[in-house]
Amino acid sequence: MTGQRLPEGRYGSRARTRSRPAVRWLLAGVTVVALLVVSLIGYQNLGSSPIEGKQTAFTILDDGSVRITLEVRRDDPHRPAACVVRARAKSGEEVGRKEVLVQPADDTVRQDTVLRTSARPTIGEVYGCTYKVPEYLSTHLRPTG
Repeated sequence: MTGQRLPEGRYGSRARTRSRPAVRWLLAGVTVVALLVVSLIGYQNLGSSPIEGKQTAFTILDDGSVRITLEVRRDDPHRPAACVVRARAKSGEEVGRKEVLVQPADDTVRQDTVLRTSARPTIGEVYGCTYKVPEYLSTHLRPTG
C-alpha cells in the first residue's frame, strides 16, 4: 500500500497555498493598532492622574465638625480645582461632605477647611479632586435650599 495516492476530488489537494504579502501586512497593521488602543486605555485607567488630593491632617473640633488639611498636586497648577472632603463616624458611615475650591498656584497647594457634620466624626479625609469646578464654587453665589 505504499505509494498509493488518494483521489484529489474527494479529499482535496495537499498542496498548501501561500497567503499573499498584502494580507500579512494588513493583519500586522490591525494587530499593532489594536495593541496601541489597549495600551492607551490601560495608561488612562492605570497611569498617574492629572490631579491628586490627599489629607495630610485632621482635627476633631467638636461633636459636629472636623478641620481637614488637604494637599493638592496638579499637572497644571495654574488651573483651579475642586476637591471633595468628607468625614466619617466610628461606624464608617459618612457624616459630612463638601466641595472645596482650590485656587491656581505655582506648586502643590496645602489648604485647611472646616467641615460640619451630622454626628461625631472620627476622621476627615479627601474623597477626590477634579478640574471640573462647579459653577457655585467659582462664583460668589452660594446654593440655596
